[in-house]
Amino acid sequence: MAKRTREGIEERERALIAELYPSLRRFAAVVGPIEVDPDDLVQEAFVQNLVRGGLAQLDTPTAYLRRTIVNLASNHRRRLGRRHRALQRVIVPDSYQPSYPSDVAELLRLSPRTRAVLYLVSVEGQSYAEVAEVLDCSEPAARATASRGRRRLRALLVEEARNESA
Repeated sequence: MAKRTREGIEERERALIAELYPSLRRFAAVVGPIEVDPDDLVQEAFVQNLVRGGLAQLDTPTAYLRRTIVNLASNHRRRLGRRHRALQRVIVPDSYQPSYPSDVAELLRLSPRTRAVLYLVSVEGQSYAEVAEVLDCSEPAARATASRGRRRLRALLVEEARNESA
């Protein structure tokens, strides 16, 4: 009987993964560093949660997986930042020029958490209460993060426009 129960749980988890994967991949593409494939972030999040006990037992698996993706993206960003700083010491400064479209470059200068808030509110249309649940923070903190993120993004875009016109 235990084997049937385990097989049933595994089947529910497979169905849940298939259902959630597309939206989580879009979320990971926005939140993750450009150097990290969104599929890798989503798969890492699934693996972490399956190893820790499974998805079927979670009350809100989407929120939990999104929070995991934000944490993984932050870890990758820190790791890539350390690597980039180390590379800057050994390469000729002009040899590294990221070639991102300008708006994307400014978005990538925001933290994964800030990008997550802006994406969930502006693109997914989620409420600040839902975003707060996903990111494990209060609703006012989610609002403040969105406000600071928008303000920073505007400042970055204005700065870029000034640099281009000069």
